[in-house]
Amino acid sequence: MLRTVPDWTIFIFGLLAILVGLLGLISPETILNLMNFIVLDRSTRQNGDYTIAFLLCSSMASLNMGIYYLLAAWNQWTKFYQFTVVFRLVTVTVFILAIKNGHAPGGFIGVAIWELIGALTTGAALWYEANKSPTTSTSTATSTATSTTTSTTTSTTTSTITSALTTSESPTTSTTTSTATSTTTSTISSTTSLTTTTSTITSTLTTSVSKFNKWKQNAITVAGGHGPGQALNQINTPQAISIDKKKNIFIADYNNDRIVEWKYNAKEGQIVAGGNEKGDRINQLNGPTDMIVDQQDHSIIIADKGNRRVIRWFNQNQQILIDNIDCYGLAMDKNGSLYVSDLEKNEVRRWKMGEYNNEGIVVAGGNEQGDQLNQLYRPIFIFVDEDQSVYVSDFSNHRVMKWRKDAKEGIVVAGGNRQGGNLNQLSTPKGVIVDDLGQIYVADWGNHRVMRWCEGKEEGEVIVGGNGNGIQLYQLSPPNCLSFDDEGNLYVADSWNNRIQKFEMIL
Repeated sequence: MLRTVPDWTIFIFGLLAILVGLLGLISPETILNLMNFIVLDRSTRQNGDYTIAFLLCSSMASLNMGIYYLLAAWNQWTKFYQFTVVFRLVTVTVFILAIKNGHAPGGFIGVAIWELIGALTTGAALWYEANKSPTTSTSTATSTATSTTTSTTTSTTTSTITSALTTSESPTTSTTTSTATSTTTSTISSTTSLTTTTSTITSTLTTSVSKFNKWKQNAITVAGGHGPGQALNQINTPQAISIDKKKNIFIADYNNDRIVEWKYNAKEGQIVAGGNEKGDRINQLNGPTDMIVDQQDHSIIIADKGNRRVIRWFNQNQQILIDNIDCYGLAMDKNGSLYVSDLEKNEVRRWKMGEYNNEGIVVAGGNEQGDQLNQLYRPIFIFVDEDQSVYVSDFSNHRVMKWRKDAKEGIVVAGGNRQGGNLNQLSTPKGVIVDDLGQIYVADWGNHRVMRWCEGKEEGEVIVGGNGNGIQLYQLSPPNCLSFDDEGNLYVADSWNNRIQKFEMIL
């Protein structure tokens, strides 16, 4: 499910649980008095009355839960599991001493054994995660032919892959080049060009990739990674990202209510929109989820989700484009038309450039919530290709849908086999990018992995992640959005780890 509870709320619950737990351990009689119990001293307490012992156990559980909440608010899951091992060992020791000294019934030994098993298994899992190598899968197809005199044809095919931010004036192109030579060896090579944009006008990035490309499984943290916070070297639950031709990274810094730009190799970012606290004033943002960056006129179109509006940010000037919409994802086609996903209405609408004062046109969904081919259920991120087909990460239906221009229903191009972690399944997908070979890159949010699907195939393949929820360089927790640079390197918004991960392409 979507994580909507703010971190400060989790922190407060954790703090209260810790205070109650400490009070119960230090002075259990105080807790009993607060609950209007009559407190008996040891001399008047009947045999078999283990009220104090049970209260102490409850207090330890409260303390355990409180620290869990604090670590959850901090998004430090590995630290939580490490703490669990230590705390369970302490619990085992306390229970054994309580039984030995007659403060607890002998049956508590079963609880102590259970806690010991939990500590050992959790510790073993932590050791395994820390020492295992990330798994990789490779697929190689080789064809060789020899003859005394052969003619070699080298075919180079250039194709494009475009992120959710597309150019409005310079459409991407596909070119094919063939050359024929005469040699004694037969060679066939194929390369594919990758394009991603952050400017709606000028930024077109190319690189050589193909459907057989692989990425290194250990990522490099290129932004954030210092825990959640508002400092310029921190981000908090990043949503959308985009990379420009200079490898600068633009980030929808969701819980900091701002858009930040991290220059290439920078140690901290700079605020380019928002950052004036959470609010609904014209110069404030409230949980931005997506953006389109136009580097030519230095403007950013932002899905200001918490304020239910789409806003254009010109340096220090702002303009509300679309109001009263439960917006999440944005995309722009080659004609400059703006596409917006609406979670509340379970639809995607299109507005022509400059004509934002009308209701737009429904291009996907709009038939209430559901799982039929003409329905969507919480559409998140969207992508629009050269033919104006709309790809939608259909979050709660665990699938990616493709709606061709003017279609009345979509087709399932990834997932759609219920929620799960098999190769033919997705779990609450978010970011989506599609290339003109029909390859669909999906941030499989609930499975902590990024998948690549070919249109028409029943299964996808895991290209990065898929090693469980965690903070290691080969793990994601969980992935929100995707982008590529001009060298084919993959960037992932690793949301609860509060960082942007770069997975380098293997050349």
